[in-house]
Amino acid sequence: MPRLSDVIAALENLWPAERAESWDAVGTVVGEPGQEVGRVLFAVDPVQDVVDEAVRLGADLLVTHHPLYLRGTTTVAASTFKGRVVHTLIKNDIALHVAHTNADTADPGVSDALAGALGLRVVRPLVPDRADPDGRRGLGRICELDHPLTVGELAARAAERLPATAQGIRVAGDPDAVVRTVAVSGGSGDSLFDHVRAAGVDAFLTADLRHHPTSEARAHSPLALLDAAHWATEWPWCELAAAQLDEISDRNGWGLRVHVSRTVTDPWTAHAASTATESLGAPN
Repeated sequence: MPRLSDVIAALENLWPAERAESWDAVGTVVGEPGQEVGRVLFAVDPVQDVVDEAVRLGADLLVTHHPLYLRGTTTVAASTFKGRVVHTLIKNDIALHVAHTNADTADPGVSDALAGALGLRVVRPLVPDRADPDGRRGLGRICELDHPLTVGELAARAAERLPATAQGIRVAGDPDAVVRTVAVSGGSGDSLFDHVRAAGVDAFLTADLRHHPTSEARAHSPLALLDAAHWATEWPWCELAAAQLDEISDRNGWGLRVHVSRTVTDPWTAHAASTATESLGAPN
């Protein structure tokens, strides 16, 4: 059975901390380097429901995509929800390791997993990492469809293949427009519109699209926009990362039991479709 330090070294090889953005908080948050690791759980969010799942599973290590303390803290008191997470982890000898923006730009990374879930062929990064001589790392991915789909059909595919959420898939654009090329980016992606337009793709699928950037993007070009839930676009990475660690475990004879959390941690819990048929306005 490997030590935590052995497993962390393998994870750091997949997603080196130095490749994370300067504002990010990645790496090991909780854990004794010498503790033995036999069972690992991957999840998107280090929230209490996921930590409780790790306890029930008997996991020794929880690996999440999102950081627990992104902006720092002055307390880990159990009276705070993040402090309670820390207390639960320590009391149950569960380590926590985070791979965030260093997993976003990895090869393969978060957007590769998203493209794979949607049945898209990755062509190249949307925003290449200039430090990668092979041109494979970077943020987002430019992809091709196996055969053309309409925007509506692509949205339906995304709704079918990504984890179900209250939001589903929102579309900005002509549902009947034909799509042959797609840019994808797991997580929040409306800061990438300039790169997406420069790529000349027919559609962009990402998450957390805001009103003004979306409106301006639609005014610039006929680019179709597909907005999925943040959690749903990043969850496929958990399966990819678990498979990567499984392969490392087999190669090293570690015998790790690697799991992926199915706990839905998307914060939105319900959706009511609009039913109004008349335009809104001030009463006469």
